[in-house]
Amino acid sequence: MAPLLTWRNRWNGQSGPDYAPIPPPPHPTYDLDAVVKSALEEDSAGIGDVTTLSTIPESTQAVASFLAKADGVLAGLAVADKVFELVDPELSVRWTQRDGDRVSKGAFFGEVRGSARSILTAERIALNFMQRMSGIATATRDMVEAVQGSRSKILETRKTVPGLRVLDKWAVLIGGGVNHRIGLFDMVMIKNNHIAAAGSIEKAVRCTQEYTAQHGLDVPIEVETRTLQEVLEVKELILEQSNLRIDRVMLDNMTTLDKSHEGGVDVSMLQNAMDTLRGVDVETEASGNVMLQTVGKIASTGGNAPRTTE
Repeated sequence: MAPLLTWRNRWNGQSGPDYAPIPPPPHPTYDLDAVVKSALEEDSAGIGDVTTLSTIPESTQAVASFLAKADGVLAGLAVADKVFELVDPELSVRWTQRDGDRVSKGAFFGEVRGSARSILTAERIALNFMQRMSGIATATRDMVEAVQGSRSKILETRKTVPGLRVLDKWAVLIGGGVNHRIGLFDMVMIKNNHIAAAGSIEKAVRCTQEYTAQHGLDVPIEVETRTLQEVLEVKELILEQSNLRIDRVMLDNMTTLDKSHEGGVDVSMLQNAMDTLRGVDVETEASGNVMLQTVGKIASTGGNAPRTTE
């Protein structure tokens, strides 16, 4: 397992590269080299860039500049670095901006020098990674700014592109958001189907604690609630069963889109749920109808974690 983590070594100290100061989220098996190699192989199919190989002499040198074609937040510079490195370690890449910086349309933020063949082979894959990550980081930053002044943080979901999950969640961090669980392995998330199968919220939580204790797992436990009655049940468990661990309560779909309300969303049920949990030592998470135009109103209920998609 250790060899897969070598790509993360540059963030092991106090900080990472100047242009990529925010470290990627932890994952025990994710291998960035393999992900980039797969993307390059998908593009070349073991044959290569036949257009470039046909038209560009091997000795031709070039300089390519990175230009922002829209306003946004930069993300994925270290991933682009990895693409150029794996295509041709002789390429020289220089960034003049950093991950997390806002850039304006028309701004130049870096350049790559070296073999024209290598640059042309690598540039689209590098841009594909950067464009996706920058788009996620930009959307996240907009959400974060929309809840400024509240206690809320912006979380994401597990609805990511297979193979790009860590990069998607890294982009959320670069945009100023906070990672929810990375996968199925690092948090217990007891949802309605788990509760139905177990028989009750209490049984599901007790079974969870037994399992995690037997397997030496120390992971957060989150419970989904969909009704005020379920919220009250969780509250009573926390207050009356001190041996039960519940770290976070998800308040799922307790908002309704309604243009007649401020922010275009009716948060009365969510507010009731928040009021029910007032003073209880547990995190809260609002999920459902979380969009840029509604997130400020949702945050105003006093919760600390509106959750949205990337």
